[in-house]
Amino acid sequence: MPTLMVQGTTSDAGKTTVVAALCRWLARQGVSVAPFKPQNMALNSAVTIDGGEIGRSTALQALACGLEPHSDMNPVLLKPQSDCGAQVILRGKVHGNMDALDYHAYKAEAMASVMQSWQALSARYDVIIAEGAGSPAEINLRANDIANMGFAEAADCPVLLVGDIDKGGVFAQLVGTLALISDSEQARTAGFIINRFRGDIALLEPGLDWLSEHTGKPVYGVLPYLHGLVIDSEDSVSTAGTSEAGALKVVVPVLPRISNHNDFDPLRLHPGVDLIFVGPDQSIPPADLIILPGSKSTRHDLQWLKQQGWPEAIQKHLRYGGKLLGICGGFQMLGQRVEDSEGLEGETGNTEGLGLFDMVTRMVSGKQLRTVTGQLTSHLSNGELSAEIKGYEMHNGVTEGAALVRPFAELDGCPDGAVNDDRQVAGTYLHGLFDEPEACEAILSWAGLNAQSAQSVDYQSHRLQQLDRLADQVEQCLDTDRLRRLLQL
Repeated sequence: MPTLMVQGTTSDAGKTTVVAALCRWLARQGVSVAPFKPQNMALNSAVTIDGGEIGRSTALQALACGLEPHSDMNPVLLKPQSDCGAQVILRGKVHGNMDALDYHAYKAEAMASVMQSWQALSARYDVIIAEGAGSPAEINLRANDIANMGFAEAADCPVLLVGDIDKGGVFAQLVGTLALISDSEQARTAGFIINRFRGDIALLEPGLDWLSEHTGKPVYGVLPYLHGLVIDSEDSVSTAGTSEAGALKVVVPVLPRISNHNDFDPLRLHPGVDLIFVGPDQSIPPADLIILPGSKSTRHDLQWLKQQGWPEAIQKHLRYGGKLLGICGGFQMLGQRVEDSEGLEGETGNTEGLGLFDMVTRMVSGKQLRTVTGQLTSHLSNGELSAEIKGYEMHNGVTEGAALVRPFAELDGCPDGAVNDDRQVAGTYLHGLFDEPEACEAILSWAGLNAQSAQSVDYQSHRLQQLDRLADQVEQCLDTDRLRRLLQL
C-alpha cells in the first residue's frame, strides 16, 4: 500500500503538524489512512488500544484519522531517563534501559520491529503517512538509521521535506539537507513543503522558483503560520495561555524529566485559569494551586525539587491556604519515601519524599498501562462530588499506606490516589484528568475557582477542531493534485 514519509530539516520544523494535517485531509475524503512514526524520543506518551504506549503526537495523528492509537503506529519509543540513557519501548512494551551508545548499536535489531509494525499497518490501511524524527542530515546518526531515510529506503517510499520559514534560513535548510543525504535518498525526496509562513506570498515566490530550479524538485506548497493553534506537543512545554483577569493561578514546576505535560493543555485553554510553568532557577510565584506533574525519573526529579527550594515554597503555600495536587510521579513525591531497588528509573536506592502523605512508593517491574473511567470521590469536596472522570494510567510504582483510605477517585471500581484530612493536598495516578469538562470544573472548584467563572473547554472537541483547521490548510495551500498522484490515489 502507498506510504508517504514527511521528514524535516530540523526538530520542530513542523513534521508532526504536517502529518496530522495530511491524515485529517485524507480521512475527511473517506481514505483509509493511518499514521506511522518509526522511532520517537519523547516523554509525552499515550496508552494504546492494544495495551501498549506510543508517542502522544502519534496518538493525535491517529485521532486525525478517526482511529484508536495502536502500538504499531510508533514501534520504537525512547523515553529519556538521563542525558545519556533512555527506556526503550518496542511495539508498545518496555524492552529495557539503554545508554546512547548501546542503543546506537541496537538499532539494526530495532529495525526488525519497525518493519513488522509498518507491514502490519500496511495490511490494514490503504495509505500510511509516516513521520521522521529530527533531521535526515544528522551525519553522526546516519549509520543504521531507522528514524528517517533508513526507513524510507527500506520501505521504498517517497519523502516530502518540511522546512520552517519562521526560524529564518529556510532555503539553506532545504538545500543543505538535500546536499547531505545520499544520491538514492535525494532521488526519493519528491519535493518540499514550507511551513509557518507569515506575510505576502508574492514576496516569497521568486525564492520558490529558485528552489525548484536549483534542486529540480517541486514545492508542494506553503503553509501559513496559524495563530492560536494548540495541538498535542511532542516534547516542548508551551507557555501560551488565554486567561482572564482575576483567573485562578496554577503553577507547575518543569521537572527535568517531566512526562505527559499534555495533561495541562485543557488548563492552558481555560479562560478562568492562569497557568504558569516554572523552570530551573526561576522564582516560584504565589498561586492558588500547585501541581506536581508526572516524571520519568521520580527520585531524580524529587531531588531537583529540593535543590530548587520547592519543599519550602510548598509549605508556605499550604500555610496560606493554597491547594496542592500531585499527578503520577508527582503523587509519588508526596509520600514518605520512593524506593527503587531494581534501578528501574535510574540508580538504585531510596529517596525521602515530601512527607505530606503517609505512604511509600516502590518501583516494580511491569508498567501499569490502562485506560480507565470512574468518578471523583466526595473526599475532594467534603460533600457530594461525583463528577465523571476518565484518562489513563502509565507508571511502574506501587504505592501503599494509610493515606490511601481517603482516595481521590474510584476508577473502574478501584480506589485511586489520596486526599488529606483538610482537603488541601490531593494526588492521583490518573493522566488526562482535566480532559473532561465536568471533572476539570470539579477539580478547579476544589482549588478555588469561582463558580461564576468561564467554563472548561471540551478538550476532545477542541483537538478535532484544530485538526480540521490543519486539513483546511492542506486543501487551500498545498498542491493536492500532485499529492494525490504521489499517493497513487
